[in-house]
Amino acid sequence: MASSKEYVDFILEQCEGLTARAMMGEYVLYYGGKVVGGVYDNRLLVKPTSSAKEKMPNAPMELPYEGAKEMLLVENMEDKAFLQGLFAVIAEELPTPKRGRK
Repeated sequence: MASSKEYVDFILEQCEGLTARAMMGEYVLYYGGKVVGGVYDNRLLVKPTSSAKEKMPNAPMELPYEGAKEMLLVENMEDKAFLQGLFAVIAEELPTPKRGRK
């Protein structure tokens, strides 16, 4: 089941600076130019960085799709401050992406 545009729009409204790119019916989420997670089957999943695990110690790990690495399921999507802080610490912990050739 593909994720709905309405669900993704809701997530984007909850967090300033978060952007999404559609990919094969799902959405990859970017914060500060870094991939921090995605929306898969209308589930908000984020990269399991140590900071994310600290902020969500009881969050279940789920597969975004067959063959992928497990990610943390975010269930607290109503709290804008929580989401803003979560994406900020995840992005801070991730390496800067390498620029591809064009």
